[in-house]
Amino acid sequence: MSDFQGHIGKTWQESTPWWPQPAHPGDEAPNVIVILIDDLGFGHFSCFGGDVPTPNIDALAADGLRYTNYHVTPLCSPTRAALLTGRNHHDVGVRAISNFNSGFPHMRGALSRNVTTMGEVLRDEGYATFAVGKWHLVPLEEASAAGPFDNWPLQRGFDRYYGFLDGETDQFSPSLTYDNHHVLPPATPDEGYHLTEDLIDKAGEFIHDSLSVRPDRPFFMYLALGATHAPHQAPASYLEQWRGKFDDGWDAARERIFARQNEMGLIPEGTVLAPRNPGVEEWTTLSDNQRKLACRLQEAFAAFLHHTDDQIGRLIADLKDLGVYDNTMIVLQSDNGASQEGGPFGVLHEMKFFNGIWETPDEAVAHLEDIGGPHSHTNYPWGWAQAGNTPYRWYKQNTHEGGVHVPLIMKVPRHTTDVAGSIRDQFTYVTDIAATVFDVTGATVPEIYRGQPQIPVAGSTLVPTFADETAPSSHPTQYFEMVGHRAMIHDGWKAVTRHIATTSYDDDQWELYHYDKDRSECHDLAASEPDKLKALIDLWWEQTTTHQILPLDDRLAELLAMRFQEHGPHRPDRVYRYFPPVSPLPAQAGAAIGGRSFDLVADIAVAGDGVIFSSGTENSGLTVFVQDGHFILDYNYFQEHSIIRSRALSLRDGDELALRFRRRDAGAEVTLEHNGVEVGHGEIATILRVISSVGHRVATDTAGPVSELYHGPFAFTGRIRCVTISLISVSRQQEQDLEKSAMRAEMGRQ
Repeated sequence: MSDFQGHIGKTWQESTPWWPQPAHPGDEAPNVIVILIDDLGFGHFSCFGGDVPTPNIDALAADGLRYTNYHVTPLCSPTRAALLTGRNHHDVGVRAISNFNSGFPHMRGALSRNVTTMGEVLRDEGYATFAVGKWHLVPLEEASAAGPFDNWPLQRGFDRYYGFLDGETDQFSPSLTYDNHHVLPPATPDEGYHLTEDLIDKAGEFIHDSLSVRPDRPFFMYLALGATHAPHQAPASYLEQWRGKFDDGWDAARERIFARQNEMGLIPEGTVLAPRNPGVEEWTTLSDNQRKLACRLQEAFAAFLHHTDDQIGRLIADLKDLGVYDNTMIVLQSDNGASQEGGPFGVLHEMKFFNGIWETPDEAVAHLEDIGGPHSHTNYPWGWAQAGNTPYRWYKQNTHEGGVHVPLIMKVPRHTTDVAGSIRDQFTYVTDIAATVFDVTGATVPEIYRGQPQIPVAGSTLVPTFADETAPSSHPTQYFEMVGHRAMIHDGWKAVTRHIATTSYDDDQWELYHYDKDRSECHDLAASEPDKLKALIDLWWEQTTTHQILPLDDRLAELLAMRFQEHGPHRPDRVYRYFPPVSPLPAQAGAAIGGRSFDLVADIAVAGDGVIFSSGTENSGLTVFVQDGHFILDYNYFQEHSIIRSRALSLRDGDELALRFRRRDAGAEVTLEHNGVEVGHGEIATILRVISSVGHRVATDTAGPVSELYHGPFAFTGRIRCVTISLISVSRQQEQDLEKSAMRAEMGRQ
């Protein structure tokens, strides 16, 4: 009552009422949509010279501005953290992917409470706020239905959320979260389901709901698509359109893209096309099978991007139909450069790469028809990734331009009308987006938020560049760091180094480029300009005292192992008890059974048929189920099924079924038990160290059937009181080996 500004008398006739005025940004405040594409290089959109026509994105660029000197961090979670907050990623606690907490302030795996997101700022200004798509800013052991929910989208400024919390998901059978709870996809692949279409549908639903009831409130939407991150998956009709379109190979593609970029004025005059990265072979030297596989993998990517462009077109058409397009600020960008996780040849099943299995093109070509569909989990080879990063060197994860230089398109009401379709080449950085959104909307960033002092926004507004292509960059200095890779850009020069994990940072070889004249980093001046190089390196070290960059940390497996802490879903005894019904469990929140010995015991309250426990998808995983009186394990090793079946059983209410899984070198020995009596036994030749990007389900299989012995989720028809999984202790060396495999997968796929 202390803020009441009326008067309280004895009766209402003697009193003066007062109504607080709700926050509102003003009748002229624009709507804002920030669209984030995943793992897409500078040369992928056709309006940036790419081979894949993106007419809807091109039309957006024609209505706005293309920024051709725009930079991000070289990995997804850090870019998302910097994008949403306007602060540098070390300062906000997201040095790398949000899959671990290193114990240091710069790597907590979630956004610091000392920074506000665009959602929080704009919601307090009176905006309706929506997040749709990939989040990946929550420690994944907190991503289960048990929470805690502090770092989920609804707790970081968004009124509504629909998408996936992890770093990637299957486009046909995704792991989905709606607001604060997990949900199943609304349809199946056979019914025509695809995640990107679903996300655009939900984005439209949120907008329609808001405008139908509160048209007076502008909206802010953060739309982070799963595309074009692996797995590269698209509807069959799109895949068919790209057959044979890349048969001339990546060398020819790079030359075409580079020529278009020069013709369009997207790169400075005199820029040189970077040489092929180490490991990228000349196209004509590849074998027939290598070329066949590489072409089909690139076709899948192209179909994925083509499909994504069509879905963005649906959203834009909807905005126009609603009459709000003209007053909507739209920002579209990528989170980092093209991915290098496909290796030199590309992969049909990305999980094979993460399991240390080298799938040769001669083996993979037998499954060409699966590529891009629900029966594959593909990523393209290095050559196509570098083509997507044309004209730059290296890839995602690296601080060279191929990892950090991406396309940016910005359409702003009233600001870009007279200069629509123009190009801006000022150096800009991801933290500038929030600063620009705040400037355009007139929002004020609080110095104190929920009792916490706030780190100042590090980015600079791009508004001066809207009308003036000659406006100087307001952000001439920016550091970069990712798992030891480092770079410093200052006043048109760049120092950069690639770090080899576990080696001394003092041994890193720094390169120097006159960036304004050598955008593609082809002429290393380190030897001829030692003073300039030293000055930039010294400046980089100065940044470490300003932005919480230290300690430098190139650990991988050890950091993932830190999820096993005293408090959380992983008990010290590594015993996990699940009481159905249980929402789907993210891999990092569930029992880590990949590559390990374990016991699984099901306490059956009411006998029935169906799945007891499943993990993974139809591409790789395992499932334990009861069918026609048999207790069965189906171990799916990339669609090679090892099936261990019990003898016929007479199951009764109150029975106990147990699976004893014991690792034996590369394989495993399995025993099935019914009420303590062995009823089945078998061996598996090779087991998975990393099972899947999709986690566990209890009493159902809802991520695309792991087994070919049943269809659909095959939910248990009786009642399971509890499923207990007990991990068997292993040696410290085995534990480190398993964590290294898991971390390699996380760093690669995120």
